[in-house]
Formats: sequence, structure tokens, C-alpha cells
Amino acid sequence: MSLSLKPEFELAENYIFMIRDRHVMVDRDLASLYGVETKVLNQAVKRNIARFPEQFRFQLNPLENEQLVTNCDRFASLKHSTSLPHVFTEQGVTMLSAVLRSETAVKVSIQIINAFVAMRRFLSANAQVFQRLDSLEIKQIQTDQKVERVLRAIEEKSVPPKQGIFFDGQVFDAYAFVCNLIRSARHRIILIDNYVDESVLLLLTKRKVEVSVQLLTKSISRQLAQDVAKFNAQYPAIEVLEFKLAHDRFLIIDDDIYHIGASLKDLGKKWFAFSKMEMQAIEMLRRVEL
Repeated sequence: MSLSLKPEFELAENYIFMIRDRHVMVDRDLASLYGVETKVLNQAVKRNIARFPEQFRFQLNPLENEQLVTNCDRFASLKHSTSLPHVFTEQGVTMLSAVLRSETAVKVSIQIINAFVAMRRFLSANAQVFQRLDSLEIKQIQTDQKVERVLRAIEEKSVPPKQGIFFDGQVFDAYAFVCNLIRSARHRIILIDNYVDESVLLLLTKRKVEVSVQLLTKSISRQLAQDVAKFNAQYPAIEVLEFKLAHDRFLIIDDDIYHIGASLKDLGKKWFAFSKMEMQAIEMLRRVEL
């Protein structure tokens, strides 16, 4: 097999997942990178199972497998598989090079481990996005445990954070964050998003009854118009308007503006960042001529 791998950070971005608070890689991906069948890789591990304690390798449960399939198209075939996949931590990948016993395995393992390092460097370089409005400031994040502590601190505060990042698979965390923003509105919500569907309308059911809502999107499809009509028949009415000048997504909560890196319907499917902008909402409202 000729050794040809993706750049290290692309490996980190697309092949490394956060499961049970650990960065891991799925056995199928590892087998593909090593140039062997998944069955062969796992058989080699079973023959040396003492080298792979749970902190090196563990099997996904049905819910984790379902989330993996939902958020990553290349695992679609796992949906109907009778066996659940195994995942390997960075230590498990290191041990694989010894178990597979080939020069190629060693080289591949080194590049994969470098991908884990690239992931940690990314988190460290962007540590400042994990903060809350009170005195908590994070200058450097070097471990997964530090990331989790900051996220828990944010969740415990009633004041929404100014900025942050959600990673792929954090579907509920991202959903809860936006729900809390919507619940915090006292007067108005304005969403500028070119990709709106019924899942976005579901989020808007979390608002207070007296809060007005306007959706600005580049085109109003027949399906969206139908969904909004049904929504308005049950809940306080919202207004949907065509607006073709925006590329990015913005969520205006009263007088605050949040820049959202992903459409609300795709929350948690891929990495995205959010940030509270310094400009007042009134300036943006003037520009969109609402």
C-alpha cells in the first residue's frame, strides 16, 4: 500500500470525534487509513486485547451509533449493521502500530497521532472563544477536561455567553443554547437565515407569547409558506419576509445581535461558531429597512 494520507488538520477535522468526553477515531476510518479491512483490524486487536483497556478502545452503544450515523454520511451503512463499531483514543492508535507490526502501520499511526496534536493545538489557539459574561476568562485550553469545565460554567449562567464554538455531534448543546437565547427575548426576535425549515419554527415555540418574530430569508418556498401558515394557526403569528442581501446568519434578540456560523436547522451537525456583535440592533434594522 502506498502511504497517502490527508493533511493532519483535515484528519483531525473529519475523522476525530468527541464521544464520552474523549477524542476518538472509528475503527472503520482507521482500517481505511491503514489499508486493511475493519474485521482484520479488530481481529488483530482481539488477539492482543490486554493492550487495549477501555481507556484505549471501547464499543459504541446504540444511541452513540445512531448519532454517528446521523451526523456523518459515510457511516450510513452502520444504521442497519448487526454489530456496533469500536472507537480508539489517541493511546489506542499508538498501540495499534505495535499490534499491526508493519512499517506502513507505524507511519500511518504517526500521522494520525499528529492529527490528534493538531486538534489540541486548534483548541488551544481558540481558547478565547470559550468564555462567559462574568469574570471567567480562558486563556489556554490544552485538554478536553478544560473544555468541558468551561462549557459547564457557561451552561450554569443565566446570562448567555458572548461567543463560543460547538463541535459536530453537540446537537443538543447547540439546540439548548439557541432555545435559551429565544427564551431570553422580551420584545422581539429577528432571524436572518437563508435556509429555514420547520425545525427553526419549532425553536420559535420557546419564545414568550408577547415577543414578535420576523424571519428574513432569501426565498419563501411553497413548503415554508405552508409550514408558517400551520404554525400561525396554532401559535402567536410570525412574519416571513424575503431578504436577499445577507450571506451570513444573524439572530437579533431585542437589542443584541448574534452572528451564527450555521443555519439554525443544522445546529450541531458540523463545527460552527457564534459571537455577540458590538453594534446595536437598531443599526442593522435601519439597514434592512424593516
